[in-house]
Parts: sequence; C-alpha cells; structure tokens
Amino acid sequence: MKISLRLPNLILFVGASLLATLPARAQLNDGKPDPTFAIPEKLDLEYALAFALDNNFSIRQAKERIRQQEGVVLEVRSKQIPHVGATAGYQRNADEISINGRDHAWSFDITARQVLFSGGGVSAGVKSQQLVLDAATLALQAVINDALLDVRVRFYTVLVSREKIKVQEQNVELLKRQLQDVKNRYEAGTVSNFEVLRAEVALANAQPALITARNDFRLAIETLRQTLGFVTVNDANVARIPEFLGTLEFKPASFDLRTALTEARNQRPDLQRLEKLAAAASEGVTIGRAGYYPNLSLYGAYDWRRAPLSSTKSSNDGWTVGLQSQWNIFDGRATAGRVMQAKSFLEQTKLALAEAQLAVDIDVRRAVSIFQQATELAEASKKVVEQAEESLRLANARFSAGTATQLDVLQSQNELTTARLNQLQAYYSFNVSVASARRAIGLSDEMRPIKELKYQSQ
Repeated sequence: MKISLRLPNLILFVGASLLATLPARAQLNDGKPDPTFAIPEKLDLEYALAFALDNNFSIRQAKERIRQQEGVVLEVRSKQIPHVGATAGYQRNADEISINGRDHAWSFDITARQVLFSGGGVSAGVKSQQLVLDAATLALQAVINDALLDVRVRFYTVLVSREKIKVQEQNVELLKRQLQDVKNRYEAGTVSNFEVLRAEVALANAQPALITARNDFRLAIETLRQTLGFVTVNDANVARIPEFLGTLEFKPASFDLRTALTEARNQRPDLQRLEKLAAAASEGVTIGRAGYYPNLSLYGAYDWRRAPLSSTKSSNDGWTVGLQSQWNIFDGRATAGRVMQAKSFLEQTKLALAEAQLAVDIDVRRAVSIFQQATELAEASKKVVEQAEESLRLANARFSAGTATQLDVLQSQNELTTARLNQLQAYYSFNVSVASARRAIGLSDEMRPIKELKYQSQ
C-alpha cells in the first residue's frame, strides 16, 4: 500500500504516533530507565517497530524539536496580539520636604498597545515560523522512516544470525555422525586411521564457525536493543534473551524505476521539508524589507495617581489614547544588508533543495538496482540448496557402497553448508533491499496499525 506524505495525512500519522499509549512506554520514567520493566518473553517485528516508534531516541528528539518550534511560533505570533502592561510607583518623603502635609505620592497606570502596520514584517515572521514548524513535522516523518528502517534491518540481522547458528549446528551434527560412521568402519577394518583423523579435523574446523555465529547473534541483539532505545537496567534482564519470532522469507516484489523516481520526488519528507524551508526563507526577505517602511501602533492607557507634591489637587485619574509611529529614514544601510542576507539564504535553500533532489534520484536508482540484484540472488539460491542436498545424499550413498571417498562426502557437506549460508544471506539482503527501496521512495513502513498490535510483555 502506498501512503501519501502530504501534510494533512502526515499530521494525522504523527498525531497517532504521539498519542498512542504502548506498554513499552512503561520502561521510561521521566526519561530514566525503569528497573521494574521486564524483557518480553517473545519479540516479533511489529512489536519492535512499535516499541521504537515510542522509545527510539532519534524519534523522541525529533518530537521535542516540534514542540520547541511550536513555542517559537507562539512567541512570534504574540506580535499580532495587543500587549497589555502595568506600571506602579510609590514615593515617601521626609516631613521637612513635604508640602501641605503630603509626605507621599503614588501612581498606577495600565497601557495596551497594538501594532497596526509594520511593513508586513510581523505577518511574514509568523508565516515563516509556521512553515518552519511544518518542516519540523516533515523532519519527524523522515526520522521515523529512517529509524523504522534501521529497526527492520537490525531485526533481520538478528534473524539471519539465529538461522546461521542453526546451519552451523546442523553442519557440526552431520560431521559428528560422519566421524562416528568412520570410526565404526575403522573398527570393522574397512577404512584406515587416516580417514578417522580427517573426520576429526573436519569436525574441529567446524567449531570456530559455530562459535562465531553465536557471538554474531549476541552482538546483533545488542545492536537491535540500541536501535529500539531499550534502556532497562533490571539486573534480572542482563543475560535474558527473548524468543525472536519470524523468519526470513522470499516474497517476490517489484519496483518500477520511473514510477519510483516520480513518487520519491513527491513523497520524500526530506524534500518536502526543504521546500517548506525555502518558502520560509522567502518570507525572510519580506521580513528584511519591512525595515524600509514605517511602523504604526495604537495605544491606550488609564492612569491613577496621587497629585504631585507641588499640585493643589490631592489626586487625579484619566485615560489616554493615541497613535505612535517610527520610521528609520536612514539606518546606515542596515536594512539593505538584512535584505541581502535574506536573499542569499533563500538562494542557498533553493540550491540545497536541488542538490537533495539529485541525491534522492541517485538514492532511488541505487535502491532499485540493489533490489534487482537481491531478487536474482534469492531466486538462484533456491536451486543451489536443493542441488547441494541431493549431492550430499548421493555422496553418502556412494561412500556406503564403497565407490566414493570420505573426501567426497566432506566436500559435499561443506558445499551444502555454504549453499545454506548463501541462501540465508540472499534472503536477508532481499528483505533489507525491499525495506530500503520503500524508504528511498518515501513510503512509510509497512507495520500494521498501532491499534491492531498485540504486545507480549510481563
């Protein structure tokens, strides 16, 4: 399913991710680890994606940048709203300098001021910061796409590392059976001690690969944990590993290059973000030009005060209304300098957008090309495994019949192990290439809607 990333849909998506209440959130308490949070018994890809959506540090920082920009918009927009202020004062004098027995004076006034005209600078400033806020929202979508792709890749890495352990264990088990068979034949006097020694060496050589596969699995889990943002410090969870659900499958897909290039230009949130920033930079030129015009404000005030010491009246109050204008007829070309800077920044933003569009085109072409390669390798790996299994079966049959050597069997076994590992790597590369191609085009992750996810935590 293709998801359009135009702003209304984008805001709905981000709103869903921000408002979702996930059990995974329980691990954080004001940004700190919760030692009572337990690792789930089982972990599948959907759970991992949802967990990262709520806990990944890059996503959380991007959300905070949106909130920060909302504050900037609120601050800038305040210039369009009347400002109301109050001042008060109190004065007490010694009796020697008091007049008519009045030894103190006080005053209080409240003033309201509203900008009527500012050369378009205020409205342009508000519009500019609103565009920057839209850009921050699009940046969040880009961060989400990148983070969820990273989670997928790391989860696939865990799966392929787990399957490689199984392949190496199968290889070791077959070599053990082969060694036992050779020992039986040696005791029966049908083979020499050299054959036994060769089988023992083959078994010993298979152990390092198994040890390495197990270590790769442990490291893959830690990398996934970092991507998820899982920061629990519960001592009981230090060595605990959940059961990872899922397998690497080969489900044929297709991407048309022309369509992918067009969709990427229209849907990539990083491109849309730069378009928003370019529009904001255009408003910056208007803000700079506002210095050429006078500004005009309306103000009104009401005063309450005790009369000055020299006055015959004890106190008075009243209101004041007026207009105030200021115009820098000549400011030493400061305004011209600001306009020049704004125009240069606008041009830089446009160049950055053009450069990003070129980079996106190349990114899409590379992703589609890698996808095509991964598809061909995955399709080819199927037949190789079938042929290697049949080759091993025939080698064992011929060895039992005495028409093949033990070396033939060991070579067939090694070829089968290599074929299985190649198939795992091909399936892994295929799944990663599909996810990478979708991100390059600008499509959101294919995770199920949040409300449909079921979490398995304790």
